[in-house]
Amino acid sequence: VQEGCDKFCTFCVVPYTRGSEYSRPVEEIITEAKLLVSGGAKEIVLLGQNVNAYHGLTHNGHEVGLDYVINSIADIEFLDRIRFTTSHPRDMSKNLVKLFGSQKKLMPLMHLPVQSGSDKVLKQMNRGHTIKDYKEIIYSLKSVRPEISFSSDFIVGYPGETDLDFYDTINLIQEVKFSQAFSFMYSPRPGTPASMINDQVEEKVKKKRLHELQKILSEERLKFNASFVGKKLNILLEKVTSVEDEFIGKSEYLQPVKVKCDQRLLGQTFNVFVESIDSNCLNARSLN
Repeated sequence: VQEGCDKFCTFCVVPYTRGSEYSRPVEEIITEAKLLVSGGAKEIVLLGQNVNAYHGLTHNGHEVGLDYVINSIADIEFLDRIRFTTSHPRDMSKNLVKLFGSQKKLMPLMHLPVQSGSDKVLKQMNRGHTIKDYKEIIYSLKSVRPEISFSSDFIVGYPGETDLDFYDTINLIQEVKFSQAFSFMYSPRPGTPASMINDQVEEKVKKKRLHELQKILSEERLKFNASFVGKKLNILLEKVTSVEDEFIGKSEYLQPVKVKCDQRLLGQTFNVFVESIDSNCLNARSLN
């Protein structure tokens, strides 16, 4: 629904390779979504390099935001789930935050990349927000949708990152308790401002920090998954496994869920009861 980015984070090539932000017209998106649902789709994911910066036009020429698009496709009969990714903290409007409290087809998982927990590093990255700003978004979303969980992106070893900066990131992770995350060592992208900074972090330091960060993120994800044992969860059944009559579905929080059930449930949403967890998967029985 959206391409390009106008943010110019110092580590990122997207503004140079994808160009400035462009949003597809609303009616075009609705038409495509209706076509997908008529073909059996139960979940629609609205994609963009900077999707919550969406500013498309309606059929009468009015410019609207992503919240308008979400509400519009939510009216499509037989559509059960809506997601959007990837977002930028600077574009989390109040309307979009409120929508998590009112639009139940919008899944309770928000992917909101922060990249670092250090205000110093965020400023050098040209992210345009502080950790205080980021936390305010997190707690605003929690206030309207208490069951919401969060995923994020992290870069360790950005040029000039100190041990103190790194542990600011660890502190943020331990406070927010992300249900999942993507984490990477900084690597220079040719032509970006960060690639020309002299104060590059040593490779062995970056590897050590990434290992520590990923260990904590893994522990948080395991705790999150374990919190569903003995509880009901809604899944979208997606594919078969190598075990007879066993299938894998996707929870509202994007967790893989293994369940034995009737093959006719493929492509459908229904409730399961979570009995146990593996390292990265929930094991459940069907309540259908």
